[in-house]
Amino acid sequence: MACCDDTCAPFDGASPAYRRALLAVIAINATMFATEVAAGLGASSRALLADALDFAGDAATYTITLWAIGRPLRTRATAALLKGLSLALMALWVLATTAWQVVVQGMPRAEVMGVIGLLALAANLASVLILVRWKDGDANVRSVWLCSRNDAIGNVAVIAAAGGVWVTARAWPDLVVAAAMAGLFLTSSVKIISQAAAELRAAAAAA
Repeated sequence: MACCDDTCAPFDGASPAYRRALLAVIAINATMFATEVAAGLGASSRALLADALDFAGDAATYTITLWAIGRPLRTRATAALLKGLSLALMALWVLATTAWQVVVQGMPRAEVMGVIGLLALAANLASVLILVRWKDGDANVRSVWLCSRNDAIGNVAVIAAAGGVWVTARAWPDLVVAAAMAGLFLTSSVKIISQAAAELRAAAAAA
């Protein structure tokens, strides 16, 4: 639920319905992480492995969010700050593994990328529909929405990469998509860290 004016505190996640939603998306993301790791290794796809890491990060993010609900603003903002930093580290990992793939020049399997990408997109659209009611809120809540949105965008990108690999018979579409996903992670990281820092300043001023 969004805050409509300056006198209204952002939604902090303290509702049974939101807790149930988080538990549902944690289960979805953990399942897809295991699925995409296996598929990414089998298909030699950097984009699939990048998306799998995003699923793992999201599962961890949602778990931290669940833990932080109902705690003081400083605690929630600190949790969001840590999540933003972890998202930045994921982006750096994706960039590093993409650079390694450029050197190795392994050819990803387009058919596996496409099938798993479609499965992951279905899972993430389900998560987005579950969470759309709570896309606004404090940094702790907002980080959940940004991660879910990133997942759906990333899955569309993986499907596009699969098509590019199939058409060109080369690895570069997979590498380009992996690099673009890293950029998306970094952008979301900056947004989460900025809001969390603002909330930490507000908590310090209130104290």
